[in-house]
Amino acid sequence: MRWSQLHIPTLREDPADAEVASHRLLLRAGFIRQLMAGHYSMLPLGMRVRAKIIDVIRAEMNAIGAQEFLLPCMHPAEIWERSGRLGTVDVMFRLKDRKGADMVLGFTHEEIFTTVAAELASYRELPQFWYQFQTKFRDEARPKSGLLRVREFTMKDSYSFDLDEAGLDKSFDAHRGAYERIFARLGIPAFAAEASNGTMGGKDSLEFVCPSEAGEDLVATCPNCDYAANLERATSAPAAVEDGPGPAAPARLDTPGARTIEDLATQYDLAAERQIKTLVQVIDGQLTLVLLRGDHQLQDQKLVDAIGTTDIRPAQPDEIRAALGALPGSLGAVGVSDLPVIADFALRGRRDMATGANTDDVHLTGVDVARDIQVGTWADLREVTAGEPCPRCDAALQLTRVIEVGHIFKLGRKFTTALGVTVLGPDGSAIVPIMGSYGIGVERAMAVIAQVHHDDAGLVWPIQVAPAEVTVVTLSAKDHAVVTTAESIYAELRAMGTEATIDDRDERPGVKFKDAELTGIPVRVSVGSRDLADGVVEVVSRATGEKERVPVDQVVKHVQDLLAASHR
Repeated sequence: MRWSQLHIPTLREDPADAEVASHRLLLRAGFIRQLMAGHYSMLPLGMRVRAKIIDVIRAEMNAIGAQEFLLPCMHPAEIWERSGRLGTVDVMFRLKDRKGADMVLGFTHEEIFTTVAAELASYRELPQFWYQFQTKFRDEARPKSGLLRVREFTMKDSYSFDLDEAGLDKSFDAHRGAYERIFARLGIPAFAAEASNGTMGGKDSLEFVCPSEAGEDLVATCPNCDYAANLERATSAPAAVEDGPGPAAPARLDTPGARTIEDLATQYDLAAERQIKTLVQVIDGQLTLVLLRGDHQLQDQKLVDAIGTTDIRPAQPDEIRAALGALPGSLGAVGVSDLPVIADFALRGRRDMATGANTDDVHLTGVDVARDIQVGTWADLREVTAGEPCPRCDAALQLTRVIEVGHIFKLGRKFTTALGVTVLGPDGSAIVPIMGSYGIGVERAMAVIAQVHHDDAGLVWPIQVAPAEVTVVTLSAKDHAVVTTAESIYAELRAMGTEATIDDRDERPGVKFKDAELTGIPVRVSVGSRDLADGVVEVVSRATGEKERVPVDQVVKHVQDLLAASHR
């Protein structure tokens, strides 16, 4: 590859709208360009990195016996209606064809792979591991951070079909091992964390996450054991609060102007941990009271997981007033019998608590939850905070900001049941196969690698995914000896199978050096008049910045030794 012929539109200044390092540097180094919010064009250097990421993923998927497919991006909406997800997924792009048929663009492919699985006939054909690299479309409300949150991207999605739960466990573990190897080879320091299954269904899932200040998620981790969980799933036992017996019945307390947990704590000496926070939500069209301890925050996904629906919204003030007779700030569940009540486990057994009286500017004290409130559903609803005890070993949990780089799910039989997939079992009876689903975003992986591997000068690609392994830089396009030597080194490297570029542009050395650093190619060989007069060239490692003067007749072997060491 010759820089004089390549399209590498590097930028000298940071793009104004690029907030995170990966976005800024992939734009500046000429790897990507934005078409519109959430949609990016992949330029030649970006394509080379993307292809290498795919090669690594494909190799590890093939190693566990997975078979590669390619399924359509556009699907008949009817299939998604049968699975029950057509009306519940708000990021799905929808359209009609010229005949008026309802169509969707796939944001994932569980349903479509399951239609292929309908041709499986016997338990003897299981397990099956199927995967693809295919474009996904998600109508993200706020695409941001370059390739980290987009509306169009490539996903490696794979699916397992097994006869029973024991088989699914083995398939899940096989994919977990493959993912650990993939991220290690890509240079991504990822670890697995428990996560919510969300709209995917099933009961267990793991996110693979990479620590980064650019991340949108928080993971609770234990420094003493291997516990790690996304805040949507993390649990902890809060410190016990000692309750007195409390009065025989709740007592009225006038609280004019008190609207918040803090107001009650500071003005009426009602500590937050002795208060009941009442949130009013509309769930599947039904006004519902959600109760937490006053100092705890609702984790929205936990509520979704507890009730099994995404049709949730906060109630409006007029709805609340009509149902309860008061506005937020004075709400409670004492005496409420005509509305569903969902309470967090931390309130179970609590006595002598305070809560709203459903009369503006009035609260109740001495509330006994078991005696005074009709809780219909108990669930883990609260968000874990730093310092709380690990659920496995009691060490203090830490919160780490992360980027999700992969997700694996135990789906169960949701999709195979909905789409009518069965196989004949050993006794001839019809058995519904059980599924797993496993995803990695290819371009997101590229962005995470860039986020992890960069410095002030630009990108620092690991050798496994770099757009080229070596760049040979001619420091004087008018010096015949320099040009001849550079061309000879370039040709010999290529003949030895090394991925090399040559910067043969008629540009100043400083421009070439900056571009070499910005694009992050692992090794730079600089050929200049002064060094050549001494029979040497300069070899620079992009990762370490180490510079060496190497005799011309030894440079190719020296470079190959450097590359071999980087691959280990």
